[in-house]
Amino acid sequence: MDADDPSPLRHFVVAKRMINGVFDQLLDFTKEGTAFVDETCRSADLGQVAVEEQCLEMQTCGTKLATIREVLARRHMKVAFFGRTSNGKSTVINAMLRDRVLPSGIGHTTNCFLRVEGTDSDDAYLTTEAPSERRSINTVNQLAHALHMDPTLDSGSLVKVFWPKSRCALLRDDLVLMDSPGTDVTLELDTWIDKFCLDADVFVLVGNAESTLMNTEKLFFHKVSERISKPNIFVLHNRWDASVTEPEYVEEVRKQHFDRCVSFLTEELNVVSLDEAPGRIFFVSAKEVLSSRMHRAQGMPETGGALAEGFHERLREFQCFERTFEEFISQSAVKTKFEQHTVRAWQITEAIKAIMDSINIASADRKIYCLEEREEQRDRLDFVRGQINRLTDSVKDRIKTLADDVAAKVATALADQIRSLPVLVDEFRADFNPTQETLDLYKSKLLVHVEERMTGCLSYRCSASVLRDIQSVQNNMTESVRPLLSLAVQEQFSLPSSKFNLTYDLNLETLCADFQENIEFQFSLGWTTLVNRFIGPTSAKRALTGGDPRIQEGNTVRDEMVFSIATSLVSVTSRASVTVLVIGGVVWRTVGWRIIALSVTLYGALYLYEKLTWTDASRERILKQQFVEHATHRLRAVIPVSSSGCRQQVNKELAATFSRLCQRVDLSEAELEGNIRQLSFRIQRLENIQRRSKTFRSEATELESQLEAFSAQYLQGNP
Repeated sequence: MDADDPSPLRHFVVAKRMINGVFDQLLDFTKEGTAFVDETCRSADLGQVAVEEQCLEMQTCGTKLATIREVLARRHMKVAFFGRTSNGKSTVINAMLRDRVLPSGIGHTTNCFLRVEGTDSDDAYLTTEAPSERRSINTVNQLAHALHMDPTLDSGSLVKVFWPKSRCALLRDDLVLMDSPGTDVTLELDTWIDKFCLDADVFVLVGNAESTLMNTEKLFFHKVSERISKPNIFVLHNRWDASVTEPEYVEEVRKQHFDRCVSFLTEELNVVSLDEAPGRIFFVSAKEVLSSRMHRAQGMPETGGALAEGFHERLREFQCFERTFEEFISQSAVKTKFEQHTVRAWQITEAIKAIMDSINIASADRKIYCLEEREEQRDRLDFVRGQINRLTDSVKDRIKTLADDVAAKVATALADQIRSLPVLVDEFRADFNPTQETLDLYKSKLLVHVEERMTGCLSYRCSASVLRDIQSVQNNMTESVRPLLSLAVQEQFSLPSSKFNLTYDLNLETLCADFQENIEFQFSLGWTTLVNRFIGPTSAKRALTGGDPRIQEGNTVRDEMVFSIATSLVSVTSRASVTVLVIGGVVWRTVGWRIIALSVTLYGALYLYEKLTWTDASRERILKQQFVEHATHRLRAVIPVSSSGCRQQVNKELAATFSRLCQRVDLSEAELEGNIRQLSFRIQRLENIQRRSKTFRSEATELESQLEAFSAQYLQGNP
C-alpha cells in the first residue's frame, strides 16, 4: 500500500470527531437543562412543576454523558496480534508501521504484551504498569534492552510504547497495535483475554507458513469466541517467501493452509460465512515488506537486497491485507466503539425530552390554574368594589335616617322635660337666704339639680333605645361588610365597641347666666303688678321705663297696641296731683265716702296681709317661678341645637364604625391586588418555563437528529 494513499482509518477518526462533537453539545445541553430543572424545582411557589426525582434524573444523565465523553476521548481502534512464539508477530507490526519499532528477529522474543500507540511528542518513550514513569527510548535496541533488563515483566505484563506520530503515519489515526507473547508460553489464556482482548476490534492470527495451525492457537481463539460474540479475526500466513524453494508444491500447500483456515473460521469458530472467509486469509512475508519499505524510506530501491522470487505478489497481498484490515477495522471500530454510546445518548435525550414534556405539561396546567385563579381574584375585586360602593350609599342613608330619628326623639323628650320643668324646680331643696352670697350658691345648686335631672330623664328616655338602634345598624353594617373581607382579614376582624353613650349637654349654666331674680316685695294690686299681669313683664318694663331703643323689632301688632295703651295710662297718672284730687272728688260725690273708706280699708288690709306674709319661703317661690320662666324660654330656644348635637354624635359614631369597616375592606382589596400581581408574575414565570422547556425539547430533538445522522452515516449497514 502506498503511504500517500488516503487511509480508510480516517473513517474512524472523522466519526470519532463527529460523535465527540455531538457529545460535547449534549454535555452543555444537559448542564443547562439540569440548571433549569433545579431552578424550576426550587420554585416552590409555582407548585409541583418539577420534582426532585427529575432533578436527580437530570444529574444522572449529566454524569453518564460525562463518563461516556471521557470514554470516547480515550477510544481508539485496537488490533491484537496473536500466534506462537517466533511466528513474526512483531515483524508484521513493524512492517505495518514501516519502521523497526518493536524488537524482532533472531535473539528477540516478545516476553510481555506491548501496546504501540502514537504520541504528539517528538520523543518515543514507554511506560510499565509499575512503576508508571516514562522511560525514554530512541532505538529498537534501547527498547529491547529496557524490556530485557526489567525483572518485573512477565507474560501477563503490559508495556505501553508511545511512538511519535510524526514518524509513523499509521499511528496518526487513533490506531493501537497490541503485540503479545506466544500463545504457547502460558496456560493463563483466560487472564490474557480478560485483561487485554475484550476491547480489541480486530484479532490477527499470525501463523507460520512452514507449519499448520496448532491446537494452542486454536484453543486461544476458541476462548476469545466464548468471551466475545463473533470476534473479527484475520489470519496471516507469514514467511510465505519460504515457499519459493519448492515451487512445485506452492499451490498445493497454499490450498491446504487456506482450507484449514476456512474450516477453522467458519466451522469451528463460526465467526464468518464461507463467502466472507477468503477475505480474511492472507499469505505474506512481513520481513520482506519491512525491508522493502525501510529501503524506500532511505531513498533506496525497494527491491534492493536479497529478495525471493515472487516478492511483488507477496507485497501486493500484504498491501491488500492492510487495505482490507484498515477498512474493516475502521468500520468495525466505529460500530463497536460508538454504537452502544450512540444508543445510550439517544436514550438520554429521550429521557430529557420526557422530563421537558412533563415540565411543559405541568407548567401549562399550573398556568391555567393561575389564570383561572387570577380571573377569580379580579372578579372578586370588582365585586368587592361594587358592593362597597353600593353599601356606602345605603349606609349613608341609614345613618341619616337614624340620626334624624334620634334628633326628633331627643327634641320631643327635651320638650317634655321643659314642660315638666316646674316640677323639677319645685323638687329642689336647699338653704335659702336673701343675701347675695346665699342666692348665688342657691342658684348654682338649682342649675346643677335641674341639669342633672333633665339629663337623667333624657338618658332614661332616649339613651337605651338609641344605643339599641346604633348597635343594630352597626351589626347590620358588620354583617354586610364581612362577606367582602378576605379570610386573613376576617381572622383579625372584631365587632364594633358597644361603649357609645349619648351625651346631652344642656349647658344650663351658660343659658341662665343672665338670669336676674326679683324677690323684692310687690303688692299684688299695685300698679306695676297690674301692668305686668296685663301686658307681661317685658312690655311692662318698657312701658314703665319709657321704652328701650334696643328692644328687638319682632313685636306683634297686639303687643304694640297694649304697650301704647299702658303708656298712655302711665302718662296720665304721672301728671299733676291736681288731676288726682279732681278725680277723687268726682268719685267722692258719686259713691259716697263710706264706700271709699271701705275700699281703702280693704285695700290697705290686703296690702298689710301681703306685706306680713312676705317671707323667705315666698321669696324662694317667686325665685323658682322666675327661674322656670327664664329657663323655659332659653331651653326652648336650644332644642334644635341639642337635638342637632345628638344627631351629630350618632352620625359620628356610625360614620366612624363604617370607616373602620371600610379600612378592613381596603385591606382586603389590597390583599386581592397583591394576589393578582403575584399571580401575574407567577404566570409570566410559568410561561417562561414553558418556553424554555419547549426550547430544551427542540434542542434535544436536534441532537437526536444529529445522532440519527451519525448512525445513518457510520453505523447502519456496516459489517
